[in-house]
Amino acid sequence: MTAPRLTKPTIAVLEVLLAATDEAPAWGLSICRDADLGSGTVYPILDRLLERGWVTSRTEAEPHPGRPPRRYYELTGAGRASAGAALEARRSRRARLGFAGGAA
Repeated sequence: MTAPRLTKPTIAVLEVLLAATDEAPAWGLSICRDADLGSGTVYPILDRLLERGWVTSRTEAEPHPGRPPRRYYELTGAGRASAGAALEARRSRRARLGFAGGAA
């Protein structure tokens, strides 16, 4: 499982996915909103994470009149571990270089 390039947008998407819960799952437009990114940025990132096996997706089962079904995204066990490790390694590198905390 190869790691994606950790661009600022990819980091933002990973942080949203890491924060998702069963009660508040991550779905396409909620990821766009929470990561403060456009769909033209988020969906290609999700596609790359799916290809690498970091994320799975499923379509909403219950029908909702007036809108199409949502597509939910969830980190796999390996994806969660890899994302956490990659983000922590990035934070450590940034701290060594004297950059302030945070993901940016």
